This record gives sequence, C-alpha cells and structure tokens, in this order.
Amino acid sequence: MSIKKELLEIAKLFFKLGSIAFDGPAAHIAMMEDEVVKKRKWMTQEHFLDLVGATNLIPGPNSTEMTMHCGYKRAGWKGLFVAGFCFIFPAVVITSIFAWLYQEYGQLPKVDPFIYGIKPAVIAIIIIAAFRLGKKAVKNIELAILGSITLVACLLGLNEIIALFGCGLLGFVMYLFKKNTGSLKSLIPFFLFQAIDPVKIGAFKIFQTFLKVGAILYGSGYVLFAFLDAELVANGWLTRQALIDAVAIGQITPGPVLSTATFIGWQMNGITGAIAATVGIFLPSFIFVLILNPLIPKMRKSKIIGVILDAVNVAAVALIIAVSVEMAKDTITDWRTTVIAVASLIVVFVLKKLNSAFIVLGGAIIGYLLTFF
Repeated sequence: MSIKKELLEIAKLFFKLGSIAFDGPAAHIAMMEDEVVKKRKWMTQEHFLDLVGATNLIPGPNSTEMTMHCGYKRAGWKGLFVAGFCFIFPAVVITSIFAWLYQEYGQLPKVDPFIYGIKPAVIAIIIIAAFRLGKKAVKNIELAILGSITLVACLLGLNEIIALFGCGLLGFVMYLFKKNTGSLKSLIPFFLFQAIDPVKIGAFKIFQTFLKVGAILYGSGYVLFAFLDAELVANGWLTRQALIDAVAIGQITPGPVLSTATFIGWQMNGITGAIAATVGIFLPSFIFVLILNPLIPKMRKSKIIGVILDAVNVAAVALIIAVSVEMAKDTITDWRTTVIAVASLIVVFVLKKLNSAFIVLGGAIIGYLLTFF
C-alpha cells in the first residue's frame, strides 16, 4: 500500500473515532484496540500494550497520544500527525460550535436524552478491551499479583500515576530480588515548564498557559480542570461557572476531553483564543510521542526496562478495569441503564467482530427511547 493510501486510511479511521469516541481515555483506547489490533492488524496486541504502558508514563492526554502512536506505526511521522489531527479535529469543531452558542446565548443546549445510553454501552467496550489486553499482559503469576494489587489500590483511591509508577518499581524490585543484583537504573521523564505572567490576556498568553498545562499534565483529562482552576479562575481570567460549563462540554462531546481547552480559549479571546488554547494544549503530545515512539522497541529489548514495561502494562490494564468499575457505579443507576449495559456486554462478547461504533450508536438510540418509559 502506498503512503498516500495509508495516510488516507489513517485519516478516515481516526476521524471516525474522534467523532464517536465518548467517555474518556479508557473507552477511546478500547475502541482503538478493536480497530487497530483486532480488525486491521496494524500491530500485535503485545506492541499495543507496550504503547499503552509507555504512554501512561509521559504527560499529556493518553488516548490522543495513542492515536499518534498508532499512526506512527502505520505510516511513520506523517501518520503520527495525520492520526493526531484527525482524532482531535471533530471534537474541536463541535466544541467551537458549543463555545459560540454559549457566548451568544449564555447556556448549553439540552443533549442529555441523546447521551443517556452511551455511557453504559461504552462500559461494555472498555470491559472487552480490558479482557483482551489482560490475556496478553498477565504473562505469569507475579504480573497477576501486581495487577491485582494495582486494581485494589486504584479502587481504594490511590492516584493512578502513583499506581503506575509504583507497579513498575515493584516489578523492577521483584526482578532484582529474583536475579539477586543490586544494580538500579531509572527512567525519569523530562518536563517542560515555563512561568506565566498573569498580567495581560492575549492569544500568545493563552497559548503559553495551555502549552505549560499540556506539557506537565499527568493522569486523565479531568485533572485538567484542577490545573485551569489554579491558572485561570484564581487569576480572574475565567469565571468558575464558565469552567464548570467547560467540564459539561467535555462530558457531552466525543474525542479527547482536552478539547474543552477550545471552549475555554473561545470564552477568553474568541476564535483566536480558541486556536491558541487548542494548539497549546495538544502540541506537547505530538513532540513527546515523536521522541518516544522509536525508543519503545529498544526499551523492550532491554531486559530491565522490559520487566518494568511488563509491570506498567499490567498496571494499565488494572487501571482500565478500575475506570470501568467507577464508571459503572456512577452510570448504572436504574433499570434502563442496567438493561443497556447488560445488552451491550452480551453483544460485545458474542458478536466479537461487530464494530464498536455500532455499540455506541445502539446505546444512544436505546437510551433515548427508554427515556420515554
């Protein structure tokens, strides 16, 4: 296949995912695994797991960075940029429309009936992905124990980044214990940080602020709002209500939750602010993935780093399971959502070749219809 056809294939896939991928990184990665590994076979499940594990160790939105990794694997650096851009683009456009409406009319449109059934359906997609990835990640009893410990720790409220790094460190310690060696090597990510002068808001100032956040943001996209509360609300650049409404936008739009930066940038400085915020928040991810992706095969060849990566991979699967449990507690609250969740689970385990997009669409339709009962 020529590079143009490969890039077109990448563009179509990630534009589609960016248009239908609701509910955060775990759900997005589950859909990617279904499309990239299971259906298209662009890479092995083991390599996909390595990418998930490595992505969890660097700052930025995990699911967006995974699209870039997948694009790089398929068509090199061009594929990286095409995949990332096409995944982000639909969310940015939808969010821009909401931002304009919000600025014009001061409120968000009522879309709850249309997304009522999406979350319980997405839980099923996450569970089947965790099941498939878990079969590859749990290579031995030690990794099963590490994964179980991580899962319990996350369910008890341990920070996900501490859980990931802790599991990797514990896996390394177990390796040293087995090999009876005292050598210790560490891999520490480099963080870009620049102080922001909060005197005047302009497009460049907005870009600087969101660039800093994008370069140091760890964990899920929802951590973004804590950063922005400190950066923007505390400095009087944005009202807390606008930030809360931005959170709502993140919930009701597909694609990466960090596209809410577009909404916030629009409120601060119109379309120019929206562009500045969007470019700033996502630019570090492109740079990090461009640097990291070629190193992952070399990391896997190193026995010590391979052991750490195995532990981080099983921790990543544990995190996905923990996310699905927490989502289930918040989402499955009545007989309607229970019906959608159970039906979706049956479908994903029985009709294994069914595209996850149909699960999302089916959940939305059934959820909308059940709101009348």
